[in-house]
Amino acid sequence: MEMYELPKFKFSGLKLNKTSNFSRNNFKFLVIVVVISVLLGFTAGSIGGGIFYFKIKDYIEKQNQNQALLPLPSLPSPNSKQETKTQETAKPQNKYLPRTYQEQAIINVVKKVSPAVVSIIISKDLPVYEEYYENPFKEYEEFFGPMPEFKIPKYRKKGTERKEVGGGTGFIISKDGLVLTNKHVVLDEKAVYTVLTNDGKKFSAKVLAKDPLQDLAILKIEQEETKDKNGKTIKKPFPTVVLGDSDKLQIGQTVIAIGNALGEFRNTVSVGVVSGLGRRVTASGGGFVEVLEDVIQTDAAINRGNSGGPLLNLKGEVVGINTAMAVGAQSIGFAIPVNKAKRDIKQIKEIGKIVYPFLGIRYILVNETIKQEKNLKYDYGALIVRGDNGEPAIVPGSSAEKAGLKEGDVILEFNNEKITPDNSLAKIISKYNPGDKVSLKILRNGKIFTVEVILGEREE
Repeated sequence: MEMYELPKFKFSGLKLNKTSNFSRNNFKFLVIVVVISVLLGFTAGSIGGGIFYFKIKDYIEKQNQNQALLPLPSLPSPNSKQETKTQETAKPQNKYLPRTYQEQAIINVVKKVSPAVVSIIISKDLPVYEEYYENPFKEYEEFFGPMPEFKIPKYRKKGTERKEVGGGTGFIISKDGLVLTNKHVVLDEKAVYTVLTNDGKKFSAKVLAKDPLQDLAILKIEQEETKDKNGKTIKKPFPTVVLGDSDKLQIGQTVIAIGNALGEFRNTVSVGVVSGLGRRVTASGGGFVEVLEDVIQTDAAINRGNSGGPLLNLKGEVVGINTAMAVGAQSIGFAIPVNKAKRDIKQIKEIGKIVYPFLGIRYILVNETIKQEKNLKYDYGALIVRGDNGEPAIVPGSSAEKAGLKEGDVILEFNNEKITPDNSLAKIISKYNPGDKVSLKILRNGKIFTVEVILGEREE
């Protein structure tokens, strides 16, 4: 998208320039009017002079109003020069013209990206029950004769019916129909997923992969087939988004969220700023709990159903994937940085699945509190511990077991990178691939040593 400079304004006292709306002709007119007013003032007295004064005042106010109503320069649409020409020549009274560059930029982004933002409809085959009535004394009539009419309502299953049970948002990332969304949107293995585009078309969606670490998933919808003028079958490409660089985000930067709010209002737009970066939160819902690391905080409204929608900058680039909101707070939402999703997209295109390296330990991050509680030597690292329900600290057959790691060990560094609450083991290990050889600095019983580990592959 092109960059635009704001027009520069400079005060110049009472000087008039050639381009001023209050032109030299108007200035001459006022001089003549003032002279006439003075002459008439001597003969007509205060009443006539007052009338002339108000006419002059009305004229000046009218000139000022006309100048104030002049439309501000509008940003051209990133997709169409013709649209820009139309906006420049449109009359203010017939078409609303944005008053600021930011307002025009937001409008352009929404027009550009909305065709690629989709609603994801979640449906399931649910049992259908019908009500019927039964007389419990009916079977005794052959012994006792007619019995009083007595009916008890009961219910019985009568087949199944496909019903909509939820919804989310996604956006198309490739012309052949790859759709990026949140993992928690497509978590139900027994559900059926349908993608609804902004123009009302429906597409059956297949879940290709779910990220084992991030709240991300990739779906696939099939392209529509049409015939060209020669009768050849061609596939219609989908509109797509442009992925930006989330590493360049700054706090205070304007961002735009688009999503299927409340699962009902498609492509709802909200605007805010980047409120924070590098947040770590625990998100839950529908029996699903996940720790989100290094996420973007924004005050752009993210509502139920917005999950999986894009967070955009003013260039129209996706910088995040909306994923969670803080319940009980006002305008505190979170989005996964888009750079984390680029890895998944690349793997799906190259190998057809999402893979992560796997060390095979359960751990807690060490801080000053954990150091005091566990009587540790350092206030950083990853302490290997058992699970809350007694699950083993070291996964059997894993890379950690093969390297000889034990419960109670503290991994201080991973390939010379210090492990801290702000730079967690999960964040560090995600930079590597299965099969990579890495070195771990271990603290055990007060002694430090180094071991080499070949990382395994984490399954979904």
